[in-house]
Amino acid sequence: MLTQWECLLKNLGEWQGSFTRLSPSGELIEDTATMVSLEGLENNTLVHQVVRRFYPDKPPQDLVLDYRSLSRSILFFENGAFSQGSMQWGPFSEFGAEFGLIEQQRRLRIVILYNNDSQLNKITLIREKLANTNEPERPLLTVEQLLGTWQGEAITIYPDWRSPEQYPTHLSIERQGSERLTQQLTYGEFTIRSSARIDGSRLLFEDSELPVQILLLPDGASINAPLVIKPRHRFVLEIGWLLSPTRRQRIIRSFNEKGEWVGVTLVNEEKVG
Repeated sequence: MLTQWECLLKNLGEWQGSFTRLSPSGELIEDTATMVSLEGLENNTLVHQVVRRFYPDKPPQDLVLDYRSLSRSILFFENGAFSQGSMQWGPFSEFGAEFGLIEQQRRLRIVILYNNDSQLNKITLIREKLANTNEPERPLLTVEQLLGTWQGEAITIYPDWRSPEQYPTHLSIERQGSERLTQQLTYGEFTIRSSARIDGSRLLFEDSELPVQILLLPDGASINAPLVIKPRHRFVLEIGWLLSPTRRQRIIRSFNEKGEWVGVTLVNEEKVG
C-alpha cells in the first residue's frame, strides 16, 4: 500500500481552472479563474503549493503553502482522491470539508461549509485540468443520468489508522412520475431506502428528521449534504462525479451521532441496468 504522503503526490502538477462560489441551492455567486501548482521538492519530501487567483480588475493574488507532513484532518486514497476538513461538528461553530477526485488530466474539488447555526451556507465548485491538456469538461449532471442500477466497490479508510475496509455497493435509483424519485442503497450488510422531491437541479429528501439535499452541478458533479445539521444524528457529506454515462465516483465523509468524524469512503461504481 502507498503511504498517505505518496497518495498526496498523485496531485502534483499545474492545475488550471476556476473557483465557482454557489449558494446552498446552487445559484452562481462568483466565478474566479485560478491556477493551482503543486510541486514536489527535495526528492518529494516537500510539497510547494501556489494558489493563484485571477481577477478582471486587479492583479493576480497568490497563496503560497509548503508541506512536509499531513494534518490528521485529511485522508488520501491511492488514486489521489482525498477529503479534508473538520474532525468534529458542534453547535455554534463553523464546520465543513473539502473533497477532491482525480480522473486522468482532470480534477474535481468541492468545498462544503456550514455557518454558526449549522445551516448549509457556502459551496465552492473547483473544476481543474492539467496545464497543456485539453480534456473537456463534462456537462451539467441531470436526474436522467443517475437513473438505473449502479454496482460498485467501496473502500473506507479511518482517521485512527485501523485497517481499511472494502465491500460491494448496490444503488438503484428510479423515477416516480415527474416530481419524485426513490433510491435504495445497499453497502455491506446495510440497506437504506429513501425518496426525494425533484426541484430542478435539487433532489430534496424531506422525510427524515435531518433533511438532505443532493445538488446536481456542472462537470457531472453532485453534492449530497444535510441542509442543517442537528445534534444526535449521524450524517455524511458526499460528492459525486459522473465520469462517463456508465461510470461514477463518489467520496463520502462520515460523522457519528456525536458529530465526530469517523471515516472516508471512496466508491467506484458502474451502471449495470
